[in-house]
Amino acid sequence: MDISVVIPLFNEEESIPELYSWIERVMNAHGFTYEVIFVNDGSTDRSWQLIEDLQEKHSCVKGIKFRRNYGKSPALYCGFKKAEGDVVITMDADLQDSPDEIPELYRMIVTDGFDLVSGYKQKRYDPLSKTIPTKLFNATARKVSGIKNLHDFNCGLKAYRKEVVKSIEVYGEMHRYIPYLAKNAGFDKIGEKVVHHQARKYGKTKFGGLNRFFNGYLDLISLWFLSKFGVKPMHIFGFLGSIMFILGFIATGVIGVNKLYDMYCGNDYRLITDSPYFYIALTTMILGTQLFLTGFLGELISRNSPERNNYLIEKEI
Repeated sequence: MDISVVIPLFNEEESIPELYSWIERVMNAHGFTYEVIFVNDGSTDRSWQLIEDLQEKHSCVKGIKFRRNYGKSPALYCGFKKAEGDVVITMDADLQDSPDEIPELYRMIVTDGFDLVSGYKQKRYDPLSKTIPTKLFNATARKVSGIKNLHDFNCGLKAYRKEVVKSIEVYGEMHRYIPYLAKNAGFDKIGEKVVHHQARKYGKTKFGGLNRFFNGYLDLISLWFLSKFGVKPMHIFGFLGSIMFILGFIATGVIGVNKLYDMYCGNDYRLITDSPYFYIALTTMILGTQLFLTGFLGELISRNSPERNNYLIEKEI
């Protein structure tokens, strides 16, 4: 099979028939063998009924129905698990992503050899309240991930080599960082294509909200930390803990030496415990010890994890 199209959706009953017809026209015009996987993320409208009607008429239509709304990342994860095509295309169900982009995305994967191609909505029809935070978010994501050529990490229209979607785990709200997840898994041939962005035809956006930008930054920090220190927590916690303990120990020693010097010279002196610097130094030593123990416990957990030697092997001969 050439292409699997994975479409997560939530209350998009108006768009589903039109979207499928559009995909069907494009696929037939280019002679692709394909499947369309609709992932119904707990819709409360007639979305699932329409998917069932399409499946009865078209064998290439497949559906996954969640009992409740879980979010876009779980929907993509389940869609990726079910996909069988050599190239996997993801798009939103709101008709803002154009299926006419599919042939070129497919070509970039198969002919140009990209592992992943992300769409870039250069001209957007979103309000400024969404576009300005998006630009800031993407600039940060480029800096942290090291993927300098992507301008729109969160674009729903993407193409993947099959091996990519079978090798990554999309969870929580990590759909924003699939290129970063792919890069961490060893798929670093990541490209970008400028795609046509259309104004929403029906209803309003279903996935998102203002908190998605705050959550996005928190997820980015988590992903960066896990990619850097996920399997070697001692390297960060142990290092910081050791530095803090040594500084606290030296400071305590300096306070003690100063008192001994004053006693030897007959100067006025006060108890070490009367000095605020003693408690600052003691607190630093305690925090250093706790950070070191945190790294040690993290190392023990990492070494006993069943995934600790789960390495992605591209080929064996």
